[in-house]
Amino acid sequence: MSSGSLSTLSDALNWRYATKVFDASRSIDGATWQALEQALVLAPSSFGLQPWKFIVVRNSAIREKLVEASWGQTQPRDASHFVVFAVKENLGDDHLDRYMARTAEVRGVPMETLDGFRKVIAQSLEGARAEGRLDAWQTRQLYIALGQFMTAAALLGVDTCPMEGLVPARYDTALGLAGTGWKSVFACAAGYRSPDDKYATVPKVRFETHEVIEHR
Repeated sequence: MSSGSLSTLSDALNWRYATKVFDASRSIDGATWQALEQALVLAPSSFGLQPWKFIVVRNSAIREKLVEASWGQTQPRDASHFVVFAVKENLGDDHLDRYMARTAEVRGVPMETLDGFRKVIAQSLEGARAEGRLDAWQTRQLYIALGQFMTAAALLGVDTCPMEGLVPARYDTALGLAGTGWKSVFACAAGYRSPDDKYATVPKVRFETHEVIEHR
């Protein structure tokens, strides 16, 4: 990677902040949004299992309901695009079977050659399920995708705001997820900052590098 690319990354990460007020008159163009969707699709996950769904909410009536389900925060309504990050409750064999079939298809190998790999994943999932931490594990995978999405957005000059300040059950109702096995965890707004957002010019507060990075 060139020094220019390193500078671009650093500049983008310093420019990025959790945008509180979006310019509702500005929209992300199609090509840029397609690239951001691919950032989600290409996000890494444990075993490559992708235990997630990313719901891009376009319907204005639903987005108004999400404002209400987000304690009145306006990002769901005013941002150009709004993504809800969801996990499948108690991830089971059906998802694992789909993943194995997709792996065989993409890599052009017989399904039986993946039996050992499938067994390792199945044992890991069963262990997490038995210990009551399967859904928590899935949620941690979602945060990996969120981080990649926000970094990609910053590099493309798109503002974002990750949102945990919401009522997941009310999101599920608004999105019609009840009975599907999917459940909302958090969301991320994407678009362009409003000139009225005072937080755009507030200095970024971080601890000194030597306080949070250790070399041993």
